Amino acid sequence: MGERFTLPVLPLRDTVVYPGVAVPISAGRPGTVEAVQEALDGDRRMFAVAQRENVDDPLPEYLYNVGTVVRIIQTHRVRGGVQLLVQGEGRAQALTYHEEGQSMLQAVLLEMVHQEPQNPNDPAFQALDRELRDRAAELGTRRGVPAEALNQLIQGVDDPGPFADLVAFYLELETANKQELLEMLDDEARMRACLVAVERELARIDAQEDIQAKVQSELGERQREMLLREQLKAIQKELGDGEDRDDLEEMRERIEELRLSEEQRSEVDRELRRLERTSPQSAEYQVIRTFLEWVTELPWNERAEEKIDLERATKILEEDHHGLEDVKDRILEFLAVRKLHLARLNGVDAEETEADAEIGDSSSANGKDDLEADEEESDDVPGGRGPILLFVGPPGVGKTSIAKSIARSLGRKYVRISLGGARDEADIRGHRRTYVGAMPGRIIQGMRQAKTKNPVFLLDEVDKLGVSFQGDPSSALLEVLDPAQNSSFVDHYLGIPFDLSEVLFIATANYLDRIPGPLLDRMERVDFAGYTELEKLQIAKKYLVPRQRRENSLTEEELQMEDDAVLSVVQSYTRESGVRQLEREVGRFARKVARQIAGGKVEKINASKSDVRELLGRPRVHPERIADEDTVGVATGMFYTPMGGDIMFVETSIMPGDGKGGFILTGQLGDVMKESGRAALSFAKAHWKQLGIEEDSLRGRDVHIHVPAGAIPKDGPSAGITMATALVSAVSGRKIRREVSMTGELTLTGRVLPIGGLKEKVLGAVRAGITEVILPIDNEADLEDIPDEVRERTTFHLAETLDDVISTALVGGTSTAKTILPTPTVKKKPARKKKASSASKASPTNVAGPARKAGSARTAGSTPN
Repeated sequence: MGERFTLPVLPLRDTVVYPGVAVPISAGRPGTVEAVQEALDGDRRMFAVAQRENVDDPLPEYLYNVGTVVRIIQTHRVRGGVQLLVQGEGRAQALTYHEEGQSMLQAVLLEMVHQEPQNPNDPAFQALDRELRDRAAELGTRRGVPAEALNQLIQGVDDPGPFADLVAFYLELETANKQELLEMLDDEARMRACLVAVERELARIDAQEDIQAKVQSELGERQREMLLREQLKAIQKELGDGEDRDDLEEMRERIEELRLSEEQRSEVDRELRRLERTSPQSAEYQVIRTFLEWVTELPWNERAEEKIDLERATKILEEDHHGLEDVKDRILEFLAVRKLHLARLNGVDAEETEADAEIGDSSSANGKDDLEADEEESDDVPGGRGPILLFVGPPGVGKTSIAKSIARSLGRKYVRISLGGARDEADIRGHRRTYVGAMPGRIIQGMRQAKTKNPVFLLDEVDKLGVSFQGDPSSALLEVLDPAQNSSFVDHYLGIPFDLSEVLFIATANYLDRIPGPLLDRMERVDFAGYTELEKLQIAKKYLVPRQRRENSLTEEELQMEDDAVLSVVQSYTRESGVRQLEREVGRFARKVARQIAGGKVEKINASKSDVRELLGRPRVHPERIADEDTVGVATGMFYTPMGGDIMFVETSIMPGDGKGGFILTGQLGDVMKESGRAALSFAKAHWKQLGIEEDSLRGRDVHIHVPAGAIPKDGPSAGITMATALVSAVSGRKIRREVSMTGELTLTGRVLPIGGLKEKVLGAVRAGITEVILPIDNEADLEDIPDEVRERTTFHLAETLDDVISTALVGGTSTAKTILPTPTVKKKPARKKKASSASKASPTNVAGPARKAGSARTAGSTPN
C-alpha cells in the first residue's frame, strides 16, 4: 500500500479533472477559497474531486471518494473569488473527509496507481491505441477544432493511458460517466470505454448532420431564393429601381396575408412571379400589377358582423316603409330562418336564443370555419343558403329603399348596381386581361366596394337588360343567381373562382314578362302593388312632408298640410302607383311656401285644398271619372300599367252597312285586343237568342268598337267581356249601369277567364268613383290582396259566363253572378256564418243575388278576410 497524505479539498461541480490535463476552475465558495489559500501557503497541491449532486454546501456525503491530485499553476483574484489553472498529477482515493479552519475540507488520501498493459507491443493493444487516436482526431475535426491544434494535442501525449485520460476529459458525458472512467485503473479497459464513447459521439453527430441536411434541403431553396432576392435588391438599388421593388415586397406581403384556396393561390403566385420578372417600364407590368391590386382588395374572407334581432328588424321596416305588409312578412321570414341557422351553427337552442345572433371573422370552431371547410355539411343545416329575391312592381313603390332597410336590419353592407341598358356580357363577367383597359365585371366591382363577402347586393332594373352582338348579360346572371353555382363564380378578368354564396342578392323589376324564363326561375318573386290613396296619404304625412320640410329649411310650425290638401295633391297632380311624383309635387309646394315665408308675406301656413290649388296652379292630371249617366253601348272596363290602374270606356256603334257586315276596331288596339273584339262579336252572333237580341240585328250591319285615348297603345285579353257587354247593349238598346266596371277574358263559348293585375285595376276603378266591379270567378282568391278600406265600400260580382256579366251590367237585369257586398266583415260575422252554413257550402260572409236555375245555380259568398 502507498503512503497516506492530507490535502485541501477542491470540490468540482459538473466536471471531472483527469491526470495530465490542465483545467481552468473558478472558486467562489468560502470553503473552496479557504482551501485554495491553504494550498498556496503550502506545496500548491489540492485534491480535486467531483460532487455527486450540484449543491452549494459540499458536505462529505456529496463527494465521490476517487479524485485527482492537482497542482495550482496559476491564480487570478477576481471579484467574488479566484480563478485557478490546475494541472492533474495522479489519481487518489479519499479515506476520510474532515473540516479544518472555518469551512475548509481536508481529505486523508491514498495514492492510486494505474495499471499499464502487460505487453505494450501487443498488436491488439497497439491497434486499440491507433483506433482511439484516429477516432478522436475525427471527432475533433467534426467538432471544428483546427487541424494544427488537433495534431499538436494528439501527438503531444505518447502514452496510451494518459491519452485515454485526455480523450475522456473532452468527451461530452455526464459527470457520473466521467467519474467511472476516472475510477478505471486498467489503461486498456479505460481505452476501450473511451473508444466506445467516441464512437457514440460520432454516431450522434452523424444523426444530427442528417437531420440538418434534411432541414437544409427543405429550406435551402427558400433560403437561396431569399439570398438571390437580397442580391437582386442590392443591384436594383444601384440601378435606381429600389422603390419599385419595395412596392413588390409590399405586394407580396399583402398576397401572403390572403386566405386563398390552392387553385387561387397558384394563379396569383404565378402572376406575381411574372411581375417580378417584368421591367417596370413595360406595358405588361402595369397590367399584371393592376390585376394583383384587384386580388388584394377583394374580400376573400372578410365578413360583416351579422346581427339579427327580429324586433329591431320589424321596427326598422315599419319606420322606413308604410304598408307593404306581404313584403315585410317575407323579409321577416327570411331573417327568422337565418337567425335559427346561425343559432344551430353555434350549438344554441333556438328557444334559448333571445339575444342577437352574431357571426364574424372569429367564428367558433364548429361555426363558420366548419361551414366553409365542408360544403356538404352546410347543406344539411337548415337555412344554409338564403333565397335570391325578386321585387316586382311599378316605379316608386319602395323596391330599392326596402333593400336598404334589409341591409340595415341585418347589419350588412349595401351595394347597388343598375343593370338598366346593360347589353354586354362583359358588364357582368368582366373583360379578359388580354384587352387594353380590361376591368372586372360589375359583380366583382361591387364586392370590392362592399369590402365584405356577405353584403346585400341589389341588382336594380333587371328587366331592362339588353341583348346585342356582344352577348346577353341575362345569361351571365344565371351563374351569379344560382346558389348551386355562385360559390365558384369566375370573372373573366380575374380568371379564378370567387365565392358569392354568402351574398344576399335582391333584384328589382317593373315588368315581369321581360325577364327571361331561366333567370326568373332562379329568383323568388315578391310582388309590390301600387299604393291606395289612403296609403299615399299616410306615406306623405309620415315621410314625404317631413323630408321636404327639412330639404327646404322649413320648420314643423311653418308648414302643416291638412289631409284634404295632401289628397288633393294625390288626386289632381299625380298619376302613379308609387309616390315619387307625389314627393316632387310636395317639394314644389314646400318651395313656394318657403318663398312666401322668406318674402315676409306669411309667417306660417296650415295648407288646405284651396292653398294647394293656389300655389300649384291648375290640376295637371285628369283621370277618367265615372260616367255621368247610364248609356247604351258604352261599357266601363279596367286596365293596368306600371303606373297603376284606371278605368277606360269601350264604345260600340251599330250602323247600316253594305250588307257584308263590316267590323271596325279603333283606338290603337293591339292584336290580342282586336282578337277579343272579334271573339265578342262572334259570340253575340252565335248566341243571339240567349243574349236576348234580335236574330237579324247584326246581319248585314257594320259594327264599330272604339276605345278612347287613341294616342295610347292598348293591348291585352282582359277587355273581352267589356267589348261583349258594350256590343250587346248597342244591339239590344239596353243601357249599361255607369257605376259598374268589369274585366275578364271572353272565350267563344262564353266562359270568363281570369286576368292579372286585379288589385291595381280595382284601386284605379274605386279612385274613379266605381262602386261595383265584375271580375272572373277564378280571381276570387285575389280579392284577399284588396285593402280592407276598398273592400268595405265596393261590391264585387264574380262572373263565370257572359250571362253573369250581362245580367249584372245592364240596367234592369237580375244579377246571376256571385256577389260580395261591401258590408264590413267585422260586423255580425257569427250570425252570417250560421246563416250561410245552413243555406249552402259557400264561404261564410255577405251573400247577395238570387239563386240561379238548376244546373247553373251558385250560392253567393266572399273570400275570407
